[in-house]
Amino acid sequence: MYCSNTEDAMWQAISHQLSDVLGKPFKISEREALEGGDVNQCYCIGDGDERFFIKLNDKEQLAMFKSEAESLRILNEANCVQVPQLLHLGTCREKSFLILNYLPTKTIDNESAFKLGQQLAELHQWGEQAEYGFDFDNYVGITPQPNKWRRRWCRFFAEQRIAWQLQLCEEKGIKFGNIDTITGNVISLLMHHQPTPSLLHGDLWHGNTALTVTGPIIFDPATYWGDRECDIAMTELFGGFPASFYEGYQSIFPLDDGYQERRDLYNLYHILNHCNLFGGEYLAQAAHIIEKLKLA
Repeated sequence: MYCSNTEDAMWQAISHQLSDVLGKPFKISEREALEGGDVNQCYCIGDGDERFFIKLNDKEQLAMFKSEAESLRILNEANCVQVPQLLHLGTCREKSFLILNYLPTKTIDNESAFKLGQQLAELHQWGEQAEYGFDFDNYVGITPQPNKWRRRWCRFFAEQRIAWQLQLCEEKGIKFGNIDTITGNVISLLMHHQPTPSLLHGDLWHGNTALTVTGPIIFDPATYWGDRECDIAMTELFGGFPASFYEGYQSIFPLDDGYQERRDLYNLYHILNHCNLFGGEYLAQAAHIIEKLKLA
């Protein structure tokens, strides 16, 4: 659909496309910018009767929205934990956008955290997959995330998580040691750990969770099939989750022995990603983990 350079024309194009999806006229009469969008512009739009959540970005970011839409699709298929409902993925001349259902939210409390832990455990038990990866590459935040299928977990994580981030770092002049050496040491650490592949959220920090009137919800996924401990490890980063969350998870699907030893290694992936995105304090944090685990 044609969209002029003006903001009004952009919103008119979005209104027309949403009308087609809904099968009835939808004219935007209210529009509220929402906070918390580090990557995209986020709005709540409404026509007086219904409201929707919309993410906007440059048209060049359409692939990022496509991968999010597919992640939401498979998480919805699992039907274990609530995720946003996708209504429409669209573009106009300069913008790409993702339209989801709108649910007012608040911070997760202890009771809902327990329930979320149980639901995540059920997600990690859902489905059957023989290998690690995903049907296509996607994104963790704005960083491309490779997901080529692998039979061995140690190789998938070492090559497509740690080595990948280290290569991105080196391209920015950030070096933590010889990439081949670090990759080989990661393989050695995980050599005897071959978990059953679980469907992961992939970017599960507390900022990607909330409480709605229908229960806890998780969003902004970076989904793939991997070790469930990767999701759990990330919940302990960047502020952590309430203790009741882990109690709920353990009540359904207790963690394996050795999780504590693997936690820092799994979180190194996200710390390295933050090195690539933000630098600063994350550089020292990544160097500390690499030294602690004797990877370099």
